[in-house]
Amino acid sequence: MSALLWLAAAIVLMVAELFGGELVLLMLAGGALAAAGTDFVFEPPIWVDGLVFAAVSLLLLVAVRPVAKRHMLDRPPVPMNTEALEGQHAVVTEKVDGSDGRVKIGGDIWSARAMDPAQVIEPGTEVTVVEIDGATAVVWRP
Repeated sequence: MSALLWLAAAIVLMVAELFGGELVLLMLAGGALAAAGTDFVFEPPIWVDGLVFAAVSLLLLVAVRPVAKRHMLDRPPVPMNTEALEGQHAVVTEKVDGSDGRVKIGGDIWSARAMDPAQVIEPGTEVTVVEIDGATAVVWRP
């Protein structure tokens, strides 16, 4: 019976971790799972379950949590949305000048304007997206 209580505690701790994100409750859930497994297999006195819970939780907090936190925080930032389009190559579909035009970026048609207001870029020319200004791609022909 106490194995089910330890299992329920582990599930509650895992769900609570979703709201915190600090990995502390997840490590305690690991301790609760270890206690549930120990109780299910060996049926020891309750103090042994508590000792297994404390030891495994402490081990996870000291050994696993720092590595997991470092892994979560050290990921390089991934450009998202319009930031991901900067530096991409595009093909001019309608004449682009300093104020208007159309380009195809990765299969999508975008309104565009040339980075140099005096430049006119003809259809079929490959350009580079310098920035996204609102819904307009600012492009440059090398």
